[in-house]
Parts: sequence; C-alpha cells; structure tokens
Amino acid sequence: MSEDTGKLTPHGRALSLGGLFVAEMVVLVLGYQVLSDLECRATGIEAACRGLRFVALWFLCAGSLVGIYLWARPVARADFGMAASRAPGGLRWALIHGLGILAMLAPLIVIAPEALSAEFQSVFPLAALGALMAALGGLLWLMRPAAWLSWLQGRSLSLLAMVVFAAALPGAVVLAGPLWSVQAVTDVTFIAVFLLLRLFVEEVVVDPATYVIGTPEFQVMVADSCSGIEGLVLITAFLALYGVLFRDELRLRRFGLVIWPLALLVSWLFNAVRITGLILIGVHVSPELAVNGFHSFAGWLMFTALSIGVLVVVGRSGYALQAVVVPQVRSVAPLAQDDVAGRILPFIVFALSGLIAQAFWSEPALAYPVQAGMMLAALWWVRATLWQHLAWPSMLSVVAGIVVGVVWIATAPASEPPSDALMSLGAGAFALWASVRILGTVALVPVIEELFFRGYVQARLDRGTVSSQIIAIGVSAGLFALVHGRWIEAGLAGVVFSLVYMRNGRLADAMAAHAVANAVIAAVALWRGDWALI
Repeated sequence: MSEDTGKLTPHGRALSLGGLFVAEMVVLVLGYQVLSDLECRATGIEAACRGLRFVALWFLCAGSLVGIYLWARPVARADFGMAASRAPGGLRWALIHGLGILAMLAPLIVIAPEALSAEFQSVFPLAALGALMAALGGLLWLMRPAAWLSWLQGRSLSLLAMVVFAAALPGAVVLAGPLWSVQAVTDVTFIAVFLLLRLFVEEVVVDPATYVIGTPEFQVMVADSCSGIEGLVLITAFLALYGVLFRDELRLRRFGLVIWPLALLVSWLFNAVRITGLILIGVHVSPELAVNGFHSFAGWLMFTALSIGVLVVVGRSGYALQAVVVPQVRSVAPLAQDDVAGRILPFIVFALSGLIAQAFWSEPALAYPVQAGMMLAALWWVRATLWQHLAWPSMLSVVAGIVVGVVWIATAPASEPPSDALMSLGAGAFALWASVRILGTVALVPVIEELFFRGYVQARLDRGTVSSQIIAIGVSAGLFALVHGRWIEAGLAGVVFSLVYMRNGRLADAMAAHAVANAVIAAVALWRGDWALI
C-alpha cells in the first residue's frame, strides 16, 4: 500500500487480482474434482466436457507461463503493473466476472455430488457460459481493452508463443503416455508410497500384482497415470521456458545437469507424498474425498504450483546464476527474431497441430491440410532464424538422405489399407490432400524437426569435446526416435542426420538429408498408394 494515497501500488492491483483468480481456480477444482466426482465419460457429452476441461487447463498453464515471462522481462512487468493500475476495468466487468464464477459453481449447489456426472449435460450450457463470462470479465476487469492493446504492442508475438506453448502442455502429457506404461516408473512410485505409508500406519496392505496399496480400512490402486508423468512434463516445460528466458543469467551447466534432475526428483517425490496423503485422508477423514483427490485436474494444479515454487527457489538461491549478476532492464527483441525461440517454437506448433487433429477429427489424417497451414505459418513467423540456416546442400547430405529413405522403406512393416474416410474423398479433394501431405512431408516437417533436434538440442549439448558430442548425438537422436512410431529406424536416421550436421556444422545439410529421405519415402508412398509410409 502507498502511504500517501492508501491505494494499491501499480503492481499491487495486478498481484491482488491475480491472487483472486488463483483462489477461484482452487475453489472450482475443489468443487468439481475433489468434493464431487465429475467423470466426462459418464456425462453423455464427453467431448464437450473434455473441451471445457482443456480450456481450464489452458488458462492455468497460460497464466503460469505469462507469469514466468513477466518475471523474466522487467520492462514488460513494469508496464503491465502500470497499465493495470492506470486503466482498470469498470465495475461492470467485475460483476460479469463474479456472475461467471457463480454460474460455474451453480451446478455444485443444485446437484448432489454423486449425481453430478449423470446430470452434468443439463447444466453444461450454464457452466460453459459461466466460464466465458469469468474469463472475459476477469481480463477486462484487470485492465480496459485499450490498455491491453497498448501493452501488447511489440509483445504480441511473445505472448502468442506463451499461449501456444500453454495449449501444447496438456497434449505433451498425452504424448508422454507411452511412459505411463513403463512398469519401472509405476513400480518405483509404488515402493515409495509403501515406505512413506509405513511411517504413519502400523499395517500396510499391498498387492504388487495389481498395484493396490493402503490399510485394512481403505486401499487405492496406483494406476499408470498416477506415476507422476504429468508433474514431470509440467516441470520440464516450465524449466525449459525459464532456461530460455534467463539464459544470459544462468550457469547453464549447473542448471541443466544439477537443478533440472533435482527438480524432476522433487516432482516425483511430491507425487508419492500426494498419493500417501490421499490414502491417509481416506483412512482418517473421507474415502470419497481421497478417491476424488486422485483426479488429474487437481494434480495439474498442485504440480503447477510446485513448478513455480521450484523456479522461485532457483531464482533466489543463486546456485545456478552467474557469479556476478547486474540487475538491468533489457530491451527485448521480438520473439520471432530470437534465434533460440526460432528453433523451438515451430516444433511446438507442429506438435500442437497433431494434437488438434487427434482431438477434433475422427480421422486425424483428414486434418493434415490444417496441420500444414499451422507449420507453414510457424516457419514464416521465424523466417529471420530460418533464413540464417538456409544454404545449398552438400552432395553428402543428398546421398545420406537417399540411404535413409531406402532403408526406411525396406524395413517398413506391412501397412494397413487407407481409412474409409480418406478413400471417400472425391478425386479433386484427394489430389489436394495428397499434394499437401507430400509438401508437408518433404518441405515442412524436415525443416521444423531439424531446427529443433539438431539445431537446438544437439547444438546446445555439443561443447566441442568427444564425450559431449557423443551425448549430443545420442540425446537428439533418442528424442527424435520418441516422436516417431518406429523407434529403431528413426533413432538410426537421427544419428545419420546428426553426423551430417556435425561434418560442416551446417544445419542446412541436416535439413537437406531429412528432406531427401522424406522425398524418397513420399515418392514410394505415392507410387504404391501406401500413405501409411509417411
């Protein structure tokens, strides 16, 4: 508070409203995910229910990421606080926001917790309208539209990147789904919960075969989704963004080799403590409360809070910071002109486009023109970075690409016939779809993937020593394999592209080898009509 005016300081108003919005999110999560049992599969409108949940997760992640951005950009933070103080929204926006929150809480008041899933379809329009009112009212209550537009000038691309990044996080958890089935991850979590539970109860009931654990009075099953993967993905994403924004101040080696693994360990321990706590709640307080506490959204909220807490500790400890840090207000180049961001963001958009296709199309292959459009827009956005790495390819890269393409085709398993939805397209529509698919496969995907896997991951890990180069190749090729269906073949292809890149240190050679390989595969796919190859 200001002593002269008794009013909130410029930053105080923004922080106060931000705290209010967080508290409201906590109340909604407690109501829908802990105190009641809302299962989208049981509502009769699963897609709409999951869509509303996705929007809520997006707001949670977007708000957190924008907070990290403001933390890293003093000029943006100061301007934001001043704008919120000088141009606040009027009372009508506060009322709209408040009425929206009440509309979202109304189903919890009029419907019994055990009947919420069965009757949610009837109140969904009210909840969706409330969410829209709460979001719009909250934003315009924070500051008027003109103030938002003024503050966004010169920062719109950066904030758009935050929005895209936030939207990609729930999907990243889905992409990490194969890790849930890794038995060792669940086994270690199960053992940790057992050891923690022994500290508080005399008799622990366990069934390792089914991963059931608890007491004679109350047991839960530690499913694959309880292994803590969500927390690991969130903390990785937040630390990655933090590392990019604060790269000038950080000791990157300490940050990447010490802080990052410790943060992942803390996240995993936190998950084990969470499960243990829920079992104890089931024993001593309420079994229903404990069971509902396992819901993913509540976990997202807790893991997001944990991730931010880790970042606060890192920022204040000084261990990962440069020995001498002179606080300064930096003028920040637009994100589209940031070379590091230019290597990363197109891949995020690429991953997000795949998630959108999976979510909104019954046959995801039909959405490829939309995916191609998103990829093309992302590359155009970072064209300043892309232009730096374009060059005439070497003959070696062309030969390497041909070899990779031939090996990929020769080792390909028998493909399933095209889907009925794809074959039902008319001749003109199919020709257009096929053209876009080939264009994306040959010209867009290789550029995006090489910018990220070789241009960022490998280049970041390569310190010039033989050991670091081996690690850089292994990590980049390994990550490259994880995003492709055929892990062995993709991993070997990644190694080839890495070696081509390392020969002359030119990213253009890796892009060319990748593009040639995909062109060979696309040509065979077109010849055979086997679109599963690409």
